[in-house]
Amino acid sequence: MEPTRIDVASATRTYPVLVAHGLAAGMDRWLSAAGIGERRFFVSSPAVWTRHGETMQAALPNVPPILVPDGERSKTLHTVSRIYEALIRADADRGSTVIAVGGGVLGDTAGFAAATYLRGVDLVHVPTTLLAQVDSAVGGKVGVNHPLGKNLIGAFHPPAAVIADPRLLDTLPRRELRAGLYEVVKYGVIADRPLFDRLVNGLPEVFARRPEVLVDIIAASCRIKAEVVADDEREGGRRRILNFGHTAGHALEAVTRYRRLRHGEAVAYGMLVAARLAADRRLLDKADLAALVELIGRMGPLPSVTDLSPEDVLAAMQRDKKVIAGRLHFVLPHGIGDTVIVDDVAEKDIRRALGSIGVRGRESAP
Repeated sequence: MEPTRIDVASATRTYPVLVAHGLAAGMDRWLSAAGIGERRFFVSSPAVWTRHGETMQAALPNVPPILVPDGERSKTLHTVSRIYEALIRADADRGSTVIAVGGGVLGDTAGFAAATYLRGVDLVHVPTTLLAQVDSAVGGKVGVNHPLGKNLIGAFHPPAAVIADPRLLDTLPRRELRAGLYEVVKYGVIADRPLFDRLVNGLPEVFARRPEVLVDIIAASCRIKAEVVADDEREGGRRRILNFGHTAGHALEAVTRYRRLRHGEAVAYGMLVAARLAADRRLLDKADLAALVELIGRMGPLPSVTDLSPEDVLAAMQRDKKVIAGRLHFVLPHGIGDTVIVDDVAEKDIRRALGSIGVRGRESAP
């Protein structure tokens, strides 16, 4: 069966996102069709390689793996340097291709190495988490964290291709699957009410990992992101809608030192904060707010944030890259399927919205 293909236009190239169950096993055909050269290097983590290395090496038997630590705490320049060293020792040249096999963190880190090694070599994403398949592998943003903030060091480096294979999700823990689903919810809220409704009505089938259901939601999410990225590759305008849930979400990740929350879980909390702010401004009606809260609740429990200080979360927000000219920008839902971007949210309103997810200080309203 031919894969679903979504072409993503960027300033430097148009690249395919290919979605099909079992696609990774035949990826050599698709990489060759995309013009990927024969000098290739896998970059992955030991844990991911244990699960998927056999599939990767059966598909591309002569491609050596470079294994590096994974997780937000390893999303650093030190890990990038380890990739550089392996590439240098292997005499990788400008015609080489980095094939990133893993989740969003691994893809961002390997992608930044590809963007900067020899001033840029080709990159292919083979995402192994739902979150990476629907979000981070598409769009060309790569980068690493700094101790003072998430994704503060990065580049725009569009991949040559994305191979999204839902079969790779078979070994994904349920919590990681949920983390990716929160990003699918994001796409529904910002641009696609029917996608949101499909999640509401078909959540059991998603958790059962039915191939046709996963292909549908992955392709729908990628189409939305492809359209947004083509319109605004470098996040100067419309692309900022993809940050729905990320303003508060990134701050929660930073305050918890990237140990407590999966990225998608932080985004889920961030969406709830943004939705509460929107409801307070009467941008989002009570029915849509309740639908979003109920859907996120049905997906499973989120780690508690009741011990966090609103002061710490607010301080982390001010260090985020979404602060422009000293003003913090929020993406707020204007109904499900549409958003607005605002830069005039008062601190007291943010405190009240944080309180709605359990982050409360002495002055926070319930």
